[in-house]
Amino acid sequence: MSLAPPPNLTPPPTVGRLREIGLFGGLSDEILETFVAALARLELSSGVDVFHEGEAGRDLFVILDGEVEVLRRSKRGHETRVALLGPGDWFGEMSILDVLPRSATMRVVAPAQLLRFTAHDLDVLYRRDLRSYSLLVLNVARELSRRLRVADGLLSELVGNMMDQFTRRP
Repeated sequence: MSLAPPPNLTPPPTVGRLREIGLFGGLSDEILETFVAALARLELSSGVDVFHEGEAGRDLFVILDGEVEVLRRSKRGHETRVALLGPGDWFGEMSILDVLPRSATMRVVAPAQLLRFTAHDLDVLYRRDLRSYSLLVLNVARELSRRLRVADGLLSELVGNMMDQFTRRP
């Protein structure tokens, strides 16, 4: 009986496939070829947790195939899905920008192939090609900004609905 992880069953992504993913937008073919060759790939089954809320982490994951749900735990301990991510999406990026614990649990809901990008990979990119490093960090910032706008909209809608309920006259 072997304890080694199963081999990747699907071929590695191509430069063209990475070019379609927003995280890698604007990067040269040379850098993308380096990523194809160097970044670890994970193949995970449904129900597997990629990481848990509160854990330390220093890596982000790009979904090549499959679906992953974002779960947050309430103060009362209830786990709630707050988002569902699919091919081309990425998660865990906050952990390569700050040193705080993971803000959510990520669970595979459809068999997934993930590409793992670590803080070390980001540091190597910084030392090798400052322009590519800047583009990648800018792409992360754009996605964080987009997610913040969505969260602000949801929060505004929730507060507005609550205010309507409490200020409504019988």
